[in-house]
Amino acid sequence: MKNSLFAVLLLVALSAPTIYGQCLAEDDNIQHTKADNPLSRNRLYKGESIFTLKMLEAINTATPTENVFFSPYSLYHVLLLAFFGARSDTEKQLRNGLELHWTEDKPVIWQAYNIGKKSLASRFNQNTDIQFSSVDKLFFGKQIPIRECIEDKFFEEIEKLDYKQDPDGQRQYINNWVENITQGMIKDLLKPGSITKQTKLAIANAAYFKGTWQTEFKPEQTKKEIFYVSNDRQEFVDMMHVQATFSHAANEKLGCHILEMPYKGQDESNRISMFVFLPPTVPNSLDKLLAQLTSDTGILSEIVNEGIPRTVDVKFPKFNIEKTVELKPVLDRLGLGFIFESSADFTGFSEKEPIGFDDILQKSKIEVNEKGSTAASSTVLFSFRSSRPVEPALFHCNHPFVFLIYDYGTQAVLFNGVYRQPE
Repeated sequence: MKNSLFAVLLLVALSAPTIYGQCLAEDDNIQHTKADNPLSRNRLYKGESIFTLKMLEAINTATPTENVFFSPYSLYHVLLLAFFGARSDTEKQLRNGLELHWTEDKPVIWQAYNIGKKSLASRFNQNTDIQFSSVDKLFFGKQIPIRECIEDKFFEEIEKLDYKQDPDGQRQYINNWVENITQGMIKDLLKPGSITKQTKLAIANAAYFKGTWQTEFKPEQTKKEIFYVSNDRQEFVDMMHVQATFSHAANEKLGCHILEMPYKGQDESNRISMFVFLPPTVPNSLDKLLAQLTSDTGILSEIVNEGIPRTVDVKFPKFNIEKTVELKPVLDRLGLGFIFESSADFTGFSEKEPIGFDDILQKSKIEVNEKGSTAASSTVLFSFRSSRPVEPALFHCNHPFVFLIYDYGTQAVLFNGVYRQPE
C-alpha cells in the first residue's frame, strides 16, 4: 500500500456591507503584458514558504501538546483566491500576510497563480509513482452577480450552487466534491448547518498526494518499540527500519539532524521529498527547534540543498494522523483575522451583492507505512562539531520530531506536521 496525504480547506462567506471597487487592476489588458514573467511563480511560492513557517508556529502555539498536521499549500491557495477578490485595505493586508510584496500589480500575481496551476497539471498528469493534485473552487451562490473579469479569469474555478433553495443539498454536493478529489479519504467535511440560505460563497481547495518511498522499509523489520513522548512518558509504536543511502545533514542553526527521504519516479521537474527534523533527546529541544525554524524565513531554501549522501540507519514510526483545524484563531495569530470583520472589502468578486467571510476550516489526513510517506525522529544526543560521525549515521525516530513534504518544482511545502505521540 502506498502512503497518502490529504487536505481540504474551506472558507465560507455570508454577507457584508456594500463597497465598490475596480477589477484586478484599473486596466487588466495593459498590465497583463507585465504578468507573463517566468520568475513570478517562483516569487509567489517563495512567499508561500515564508507563510508556511508562520503557520507552523501559529498552529503549534494553539496546540502545543498535540500532533500537528496541515497543508500550508491548501490554506495559501484559498487565501490567495480571497486576495483576488479583495479591495482597498483588505487587499493591502492580505498582500502583506501572504508575502506578496514582490509586485504591486495584481494581474502579475494572477498570472503566477495560473502558471503554477497549469504546471502542476502537466507535471503529475502521467506520473504513476507520484500522484499530486490540488484543485481550487469558488462555489458562488447562483444568485450572485459575479464580476465579468472574475468569471473570465477564474472560469475553471467557478461553480454556481443554489444555496437559497437547497442549502443542505449544496453542502452535500461540496462534500461529494471533496471526497472525489481526495479519492474517498476525506468524507463529510461540512457538518449539517454549516451551509445556509445566507451563504454567498465557499472558497475551497482539495489537495491529494500519494507517493512510494524511493527506499522502502521492509515490513518484516517493523517491530514494537518504545516512543519517548517525554522524560516521564513512554508508549509503544510500530517502528519501521531500513539502512540505506540518504541525504543527511547536521544543521547547527536549527540544532538538529535532517534526513531527506525522496519518493520514487522522480526527475528534476517532479522531485518531491519528505524532510525530517530530528532534535536531540534533551528537555525542550523540540520547542527550540520549532522556534528557530519559524524565526528564519530563508531556512527552507538552505535545508533542501545542504544534505550529504551517506549510509544512514533509519527507524521511524508507522502512523496515521487525521486533523480538523478551526483556522479562525490561527489566522488571528497570523494577523489575518480581519478577513472575517464586517468592514472587510471583497467587492472584487461582486459589486452588486456584498460578500463577507464567516468561517474557515481545514481537514487533513496522512497515512504512513513501509511503502511510503511521512514521519521520523531519533534518540541520539547530537554534536555539531566538524568531525564526521562513525558510519552508518543513526537516525532513530523514537521521540518527537518535525516533518514536511517538499515539492522541488514549485519550492513549496505541500504538507507539514509535528509528531509528538502515537494516536
